[in-house]
Amino acid sequence: MTITSFRELVAWQKAMDLVVEIYEVSRSWPSAELYGLTSQVRRAAVSVPSNIAEGQGRTTRGEFVHHLGIAYGSLMEVETQLAIALRLGYLAADDVKKAAQTSAEVGKLINGLMTALTREN
Repeated sequence: MTITSFRELVAWQKAMDLVVEIYEVSRSWPSAELYGLTSQVRRAAVSVPSNIAEGQGRTTRGEFVHHLGIAYGSLMEVETQLAIALRLGYLAADDVKKAAQTSAEVGKLINGLMTALTREN
């Protein structure tokens, strides 16, 4: 697998879409949450494509896989924080469902990339 830029990775592209979705759905959350849940979910979402990009820029395949694992963990944070926002009434179930679908797609792409990288020798 030859990748010349992280921008070529569908996982990175879809993760960037997720970031936009998260910013959009969290825009209307209470101002009291600006430094709480809003900030936390946005940081976690930004962490996903950031770690994909950082990993691709590292010198070894193992480092790339490690950063993909971090990206996946951040993705799970996003899903958890969306569930919290739903329970608090900050989000409608449809908004959570849409973001969860994008998140699931990103998760599959990350897992597929990790599998491909660990199989290559």
